[in-house]
Amino acid sequence: MAKRVALRELQARLATRLQQARTEVRIRSWLAVECADQGFLLPLATAGEIFPVGPLLPVPHTQAWFIGVANLRGGLHGVVDLAAFLGLRAPMAADAVREQSQLLTFNANQSAHCAVLVDRLAGLRNATQLVAETADETARPAFARARWRDAEGRLWQEIDLAELARNEQFGAIAA
Repeated sequence: MAKRVALRELQARLATRLQQARTEVRIRSWLAVECADQGFLLPLATAGEIFPVGPLLPVPHTQAWFIGVANLRGGLHGVVDLAAFLGLRAPMAADAVREQSQLLTFNANQSAHCAVLVDRLAGLRNATQLVAETADETARPAFARARWRDAEGRLWQEIDLAELARNEQFGAIAA
């Protein structure tokens, strides 16, 4: 008898949670990173794992922003210097990577075996901490989504990693 009561209570709690999940507003959240003193927001849904920068094997005859290949958890990942790809600074050599730099892989659902090099992790952000900037007329690539401003007035550019993986220039690493 006690098992039936416990089962009914469990089912009732699950039904309540499912109803809450259907009706509650989902708060957008991002991993905040810095590249060349610029702030970027990477949606958590498209981001994968974070790794310290280890040995990078350079690949000849590639774009300067493609800094090499890394073995991350036994899988080979192409590594792109995000700041250099976006034109924010000259490409870094694999041996000149800063101590605070990190590699961020794309979510496995993207089927993109690549990682972006970021200068520094800046924590997590969500939409309740930021204010959307009004849309400007500047043409931006499809992977550059909304711009946001935090309480300190700093501007953050949202980068959709799924769109970045589909970007023609991003996939064209041959020099």
